[in-house]
Parts: sequence; C-alpha cells; structure tokens
Amino acid sequence: MPEQYDIVADKLTKSYGKFTAVDRISFEVPRGSVVGFLGPNGAGKTTTIRMLTCFMPPTSGSARVAGHDVFYESMAVRQKIGYLPESTPLYLEMRVGEYLTYRGKLRGMGRADLKKAIGHVTDMCWLSDRLRWPIGKLSKGYRQRLGIADALLHNPPVLVLDEPTVGLDPSQIRETRKLIGNLAGQHTVLLSTHILSEVELICQRVVIIGRGKILAQGTPDELKSGSRTGDKARLLVDVRGPTAQVKSALAALPGVQEITVVSDGPVCSLQLTGRVDGALREQVAALVLQRGWALRELRSGGMSLEEFFVQIIDPGASSAA
Repeated sequence: MPEQYDIVADKLTKSYGKFTAVDRISFEVPRGSVVGFLGPNGAGKTTTIRMLTCFMPPTSGSARVAGHDVFYESMAVRQKIGYLPESTPLYLEMRVGEYLTYRGKLRGMGRADLKKAIGHVTDMCWLSDRLRWPIGKLSKGYRQRLGIADALLHNPPVLVLDEPTVGLDPSQIRETRKLIGNLAGQHTVLLSTHILSEVELICQRVVIIGRGKILAQGTPDELKSGSRTGDKARLLVDVRGPTAQVKSALAALPGVQEITVVSDGPVCSLQLTGRVDGALREQVAALVLQRGWALRELRSGGMSLEEFFVQIIDPGASSAA
C-alpha cells in the first residue's frame, strides 16, 4: 500500500445472495486527512464502513487500513482503527471514567498508559468535568463526545465516524465539528454524514456512493466545478424590474444558453448558464441600464456541494427543480 494512504479500498464488494449492497467500489483516504463519505440511505455507506472496521468480511475485492488487510489481518486493523457507530453503544449505569477504564482494559492498555490516555481524550472531548457522571444522565451531545473519546482512547491512526452529529443541537454540532477538525493531521478520519455544510467546512476530500457504487470523488471544489453542466459557468443577476421582460431580454444575449428564475418579485433573481466571461457581464450591465431597470447585484454563481449531491444522486429531481 502506498504510504500516503491510510485507507485503500480496491473493488470492494458485499453481496447478500443475488443482492449486491456494495458493488466493486475503489477509493483512497490520504493519511492525516478528513474525508467525507456521503450517500443517501441505503446507498451502501454503513455496509462499507462495517467491512473497513472488520465487522463483516467482503464478498470480493480488498481493503487495507493503516497498512493491514481487513480480511487477513482483522485483529491488526482493529488495533489501528477507532470506530464511532451511528448509535453509540454505551453502558448507561456506568460513570464516564469507569466506562473509559473498562474500554481501555478491553484493549489491553496498562494502568499507567490508560490513566494518561483517559486524561488526554477527556480534555480533547471536553469531558473532564463529567468523569464521575453516570452516562445515563448525560445529554445526547455529551454521549457523542464520550463515543469519540472511546474511539480515540488507544490513539489509533485511523478514525471512522458514522453520523457523529446526528440528533445534536446547533451548538453541539459546532463543538463536534471543531473537534473533528482538530483531529486532522494527527489522525486520518473517514466521516459519514448527511450534513453537507459540515463536509464543505472540514473535509479535504469527498466520496459519494449511491446504489452501491462510487458516483463521484474528489475535493469539494473539484466536485462543484466538475458538475454535469460541463464547462458551462453561471452568472447570478438581481434586477429591479418586471421578471418576464428581464428574463426575455437577458436570454437573447449571446453566450446565454439557459436562464432560470430563482426568485420573483420587485427585485427578481435570475441564473444565467452558458459562456460566462467579462464580455457577458458587461453586456448584462449595459442591457439592464439601457432598459431603465436597476441592477442590484451581478456575481458568479458556482454550484454548491448540496446541489452537486442532489444532481449526482438523482439527476431527474435536479433537472425538474
């Protein structure tokens, strides 16, 4: 395995009889990076994660985590990986410190190392003042922090976090996002989430899976710029004027291949798609002033990651919108 990657999946496949849940997927996670693993429900994300964390074997293909094969070296992989499942399994009657001590002993950690590790992960996850609290009395946010602290306890090089912010309030989401961002560099993180704004903020790369196949992968900027609009660009125009007349006039300009009304009203917003360059911007501005309308805003408009995600997962829905 190339040393620059901590996770390498090569034609990884999982089948249940005639049903293929994960179909020959291949991707890589660079060492020290945070990579978003995205897909709708039923796409194959959880099945992939379970194969990478050695909870189930692949039907075919291969995967390596921290240099170890998930099929032939599963115990070595488990030592190198920290896993936070979507529903964190916790013993609610235990206290926070007791639980982390128990989990460390299960991993074979010595007393001195375990004490030091508990102090480190509880500081990192803002749990130091909750060590004597019964887990059953912790809020959802604190339970997620405890799950991440458990995953970090043995200082694994690789972390797999499955929906770490599900069910959290906005403040807790920000705290968890900050924590995950702080892990980059020291750990390699594979982050499965439905919150695309999180991915844009903290992930260096994105892998999108749908119907058991890899549909797209790359940096967030690469995905947004490499959308199905090809080489077309966008221009967003806000004009105070009658929407129908503004749309008709702008659609006649050379270089405009498509025009969409984003919002209607006294100030209408329109999206122009086509060959967007400096000349077109000047033509738009001149036309609006010539017609006596007020130009409120004129800006380039790239595709958001959410738009790209919807487009790649369900092209019919995105074109209908």
